[in-house]
This record gives sequence, structure tokens and C-alpha cells, in this order.
Amino acid sequence: MVEDHEDVNAMLTELFEQADYQVTSVMDGVEGQRAFLQNEFDLVLLDIMLPFKSGDKLLKEIRAISDVPVVMISAKDLVSTKIDLLRLGADDYITKPFDLGEVLARVESILRRVKKQVTPMKQLQFKDIVLDDVAKRVTVSGEEVLLTAKEYLLLELFMRNQEKVFTKANLYESIWQEEYLGDEHIIKIHISNLRHKLKTKNPQADYIETLRGLGYRLRP
Repeated sequence: MVEDHEDVNAMLTELFEQADYQVTSVMDGVEGQRAFLQNEFDLVLLDIMLPFKSGDKLLKEIRAISDVPVVMISAKDLVSTKIDLLRLGADDYITKPFDLGEVLARVESILRRVKKQVTPMKQLQFKDIVLDDVAKRVTVSGEEVLLTAKEYLLLELFMRNQEKVFTKANLYESIWQEEYLGDEHIIKIHISNLRHKLKTKNPQADYIETLRGLGYRLRP
């Protein structure tokens, strides 16, 4: 956890330790980077406004080397800020002031989805995409693609249902495990990021198809 407000840091540390999590908490972006490089974490809770290195810059650096889930925390409630952070690879965004129960529930929901195996099938394949569900690894034409937790879950959902058309509501409720209230920005951003990452490895391919007025599916 990277949070520079001492009271908030202590409060969140106590919350997660009481829920039997091991917490490494630091107070600035540089210490956050150092801790991340020296340890292995299941999830990062990251404030935006940090001394020495901002949260969005640290998020970029984490995404360059890891697909560990990252949950952003900030007092900024602007839609544009949320969109920018989701584009950078954040898995969720929590606005201050927050309810402690909600923070814990969101973190546990992300960790549960990342670790859960939907079926015993170990590998899924679509065209030249191979998803290894044991190693949580995705390759395109043999080259590894680094995905965020939600990007991975979206791709896994598509690959397990290769002929199904998913509405935005289907995708949101399947991946975020919450009622869809019409905020399509989150879905669009994650689909766009996923498309871009897959296409980087095979520029000629177009894997995810948009069906106007219907939703998304893997392109036959």
C-alpha cells in the first residue's frame, strides 16, 4: 500500500491486517517503487497524490513489468481522472472519502477473480492466442502479452465462450461482479487496451469484434 496520509495509511493497514492479509505500507512513490521491486505482491493499493513520485507515474512503471492488480485511491472524483488511470492499467478506482467495508470488499473481489479457475481446462486457444490458466499467462504467436487482471479476465471470458456475443452489461457484471448502471466508459477502455496489447504482437490480426447495438465477441 502506498499512501502518504499517515492516518489513512494506518487505518487501511489495520483493516487489512485484521482481515489476515500481510501488508507492506509505505508513504511515498519512491519507497513504493523500491518495495515493489524487492517483494512479490498479490495486489497494490496506490494513492495518486504522493511525494517524490506520483501514483500515476508509479502505476505506469508497475504496468511495464507486472500484471499485478492495482487499485487506485484518490480524493479526485473527476471522470477524466478515472478514465486516464484505467487507460494506464488500473484495475479499480476508489474515491475518498471511502467506506472501509467497501475498500475491503473491492480488494477481496479482485483477488478472488484473479485466482479463481472457472473450469479445469488449463489452456485455451483462439487463432494464435494461447491463454494458460494455470500460469495466468497469455501469448500471441508465441510472444507473451502482459495484461492487467481485468484485461486477463475479459480475454478469458471471451475465449471460454468463443461464439457468444457479450453486451456491456454482461461483461461488466461478469468481470466486476456488480450491477451494471450504464457506465460504458470502463468497458470501452478495457476492451480498447486489450485490443491494443494483442495487436501489438500481431498487427495483422483483429481479434475482438464490435457488433453495433449488440456488444462484443471474438471475431470469427
